[in-house]
This record gives sequence, C-alpha cells and structure tokens, in this order.
Amino acid sequence: MSPNEFQATLVLNEPPKNFSPPLAALWWDAKGDWPRAHDLVDALESTEGMAVHAYLHRREGSLSNADYWYRRAGRLYYRAALEQEWQALVEGLLVQAP
Repeated sequence: MSPNEFQATLVLNEPPKNFSPPLAALWWDAKGDWPRAHDLVDALESTEGMAVHAYLHRREGSLSNADYWYRRAGRLYYRAALEQEWQALVEGLLVQAP
C-alpha cells in the first residue's frame, strides 16, 4: 500500500483489518481519535509501537512522556513538525507491511 492509498482509507469508519496496531493507531490519530490511537500502542513493546507511542505523547503535548518513549524505541530524534513525523511513521510502517 502506498501513502496515498493509506490516506484514501481515512474515509472509512474503521481501519483496514490488515493494518498492524501501530499503523492502525496512526490511522485513528489522523481521524482525531487520540485515545483510541493510544490504546492500540499503550502496551506494545515493539520498536514500531513505542515510536508511535512517543509520537502520540508528543502530539498530546506531554514532552517528557514522549521523550521516555523515544528512548525506549531507540530513537533520539523526531521530525520538526508533527505532520512530517506522522508521514514518516506511516511510510516506514507501510514499507514493513506484508
């Protein structure tokens, strides 16, 4: 799936069933449902899950919590703009998708 195809799924009421939890979390975030997005990655111990978790806390404005999750994900950086980070995360997860 391409990033444009991912964007096209945002008209749906639910994310596609084949989306991984981190990708589905980014889908719910794009739909404006932060709590639902967070619930999907809150207990994930994967690098991808923790990176999305960090991004979500950054979006929330909880920078110390975001920094904690960035460190857990092994990432010491993020994109300057939230929209750029969201796009980079989506693109990275789509590359890994089966």
